[in-house]
Amino acid sequence: MQAYNTQTGIVCPLDRSNVDTDQIIAKQFLKSIKRTGFGVNLFDDWRYLDEGYPGQDNSKRPINPDFILNQPRYQGANILLARKNFGCGSSREHAPWALSEYGFRTIIAPSFADIFYNNCFKNGMLPIVLDEAIVDQLMKTTMENEGYELTADLERQVVITPTGKEYPFEVEAFRKLCLLNGLDDIGLTLQQSDAIKAYEHKMMQKTPWIFNQVRA
Repeated sequence: MQAYNTQTGIVCPLDRSNVDTDQIIAKQFLKSIKRTGFGVNLFDDWRYLDEGYPGQDNSKRPINPDFILNQPRYQGANILLARKNFGCGSSREHAPWALSEYGFRTIIAPSFADIFYNNCFKNGMLPIVLDEAIVDQLMKTTMENEGYELTADLERQVVITPTGKEYPFEVEAFRKLCLLNGLDDIGLTLQQSDAIKAYEHKMMQKTPWIFNQVRA
């Protein structure tokens, strides 16, 4: 998993509350578990004017010019500014996969659905909770200023505006440690590889018949 320290980038304001995981990545795209190939179908029902399906050539599909991601000023945005209860609905891990592959590693909102919030950390993304009044102000400022950028500093736990104003945010210490070091569940396990190998060697000496059965 790619480590996260700081991120500076253009902000895309998604001015909708209760965006659920089916809106983030629709159910017909959940057939794969490869973690890749989902970015082109992020917010599919909103980005395109036709019905999407797996394997489609998205470059030939009619886009919705009114949807925020399709507006030229937000091309290349890598920080998503959202409203309350972002990521509600079913617990599909494909939702953070799609957001991450599209280019969003930072999501700022007043609140997140619990499962989605946890899945973000497991996939190298930083979900930041800021007060609703602050999000309101950032939403307004972003819409009024083309190319508006923010910086998310995980080490210091602050969001920084172009004027230098800082908004602190909370993040659990263990999750912060994992993100800063690029450790997902597999990475955490591999940190104990020497201890695991030593235990296996010990058990092979103590109960060799078990390992013989496994090999058979």
